[in-house]
Amino acid sequence: MGCCRVPGPALALLLLLCPPPSPACPAACRCSSGEVDCSERGLREVPWSLSTNTSTLWLGYNFITVLGPRSFPRLPGLRLLSLVHNRLELIHSRALLGLGALQELDLSHNHLTVLTPETFLPLSSLATLNLGSNRLGELEPGVPGALPQLQALFLQDNPWVCSCSILPLWRWLSHNREKVREKSLLLCRAPEQLNKYPIMAFGDESFRQCQDILLSPEYYISFFIIGPFSFIASIFFCTFMGSLVVFYHSLRRESHCWRRPRICRVH
Repeated sequence: MGCCRVPGPALALLLLLCPPPSPACPAACRCSSGEVDCSERGLREVPWSLSTNTSTLWLGYNFITVLGPRSFPRLPGLRLLSLVHNRLELIHSRALLGLGALQELDLSHNHLTVLTPETFLPLSSLATLNLGSNRLGELEPGVPGALPQLQALFLQDNPWVCSCSILPLWRWLSHNREKVREKSLLLCRAPEQLNKYPIMAFGDESFRQCQDILLSPEYYISFFIIGPFSFIASIFFCTFMGSLVVFYHSLRRESHCWRRPRICRVH
């Protein structure tokens, strides 16, 4: 009643001529041809209504403090992500899922103190990572190691603690010097006697007193399983050797008594 039915072929033609509208640009952002600029908008979280064809996303100069699990919608075409000058303190290990095509990530000028390799595993295409001007005292070498395509790593202006704990990172940096940018700004902050000392100037002799072998969990398991058995075996071995020594001395004494029976009778 009162309805107008559109023939199937005509409906198909209309859909071809009038494709569905693309997803709207987030209200707080400016969008143009794959680039989304959400800088300086007072944001406290990542906008969710982002188009899947977004290739560049600017989120700098906001108030984002945490990137929780799946903080981003699926963005298969995202190549550049900037979170510079936020207040980031924590990035969840699943925060960057869905960003497998990302090539450049700028996390500089934030409040990051700890990063884990698991966080960066989804970023198999990442070539540039900027962690400069954060609050990193140390960094697991597994973080850059999780990025097979990494070409440029920025770590300058962090309060690096140059103790034995920085040895694994120093080894990675020494073997990947061509990937480290701003080397002259990679300076110790602590201890006081090494303040402003360049990390890249250390040599092997600088870590001579450090623990050189990091024991794996398998080592501890083997130690606790084999250790008690080794202890018991050593007791049996010592008892056996002691018995042999006593038996040997007994034989010598009998032989001595057979040769000099008068002395033996006195005893």
